[in-house]
Amino acid sequence: MDNVLADYEGEFLTKFRKKYPGHFYIPLERRSTFYIHEQYPKELKEQIFGILTSVGFFENLPLVTGGKEAIEEMTEMGHEVFICTSFIHQYENCVLEKYAWVEKNLGYEWVKRTILTKDKTLVFGDYLIDDKPQPEGVRKPYWEHILYEMPYNGSVKEKRRLNWKNWKEILKLEDLVH
Repeated sequence: MDNVLADYEGEFLTKFRKKYPGHFYIPLERRSTFYIHEQYPKELKEQIFGILTSVGFFENLPLVTGGKEAIEEMTEMGHEVFICTSFIHQYENCVLEKYAWVEKNLGYEWVKRTILTKDKTLVFGDYLIDDKPQPEGVRKPYWEHILYEMPYNGSVKEKRRLNWKNWKEILKLEDLVH
């Protein structure tokens, strides 16, 4: 969900720059680590997590352009599509707000297709479209990890990579309805 359907990185940067206009920040195109706080000075960790755990942060993330249309089209083609997302370690607002975001932006039917887990390797499927460079978990995944393109995962070359402009070309899904 985050950075694939919901603009987590962009919203964080907008809120961080507004709340701390004089602070050092890293533009999205220069991000090189999956976890935001790992690339910032340690003394800013509290401010970073203050934003990420604030009331409304997850619920009000903007849609990633093209994502909603892509998953709706996949579903119309007859594919079973689910949203698989994890939560941050300070989950008080995160968990409920993720479900609220799905309902507000995609509709209630997608809430029933949302899986919230810290370990995506436990989920069965053919593909996992995710921005995390190396999903980790307790088992070998049944799915192929297809990397959603973000600046911080650009060094990963051994996986198929997609965005919402090229997803049809990369996935080459067949229309199961017709």
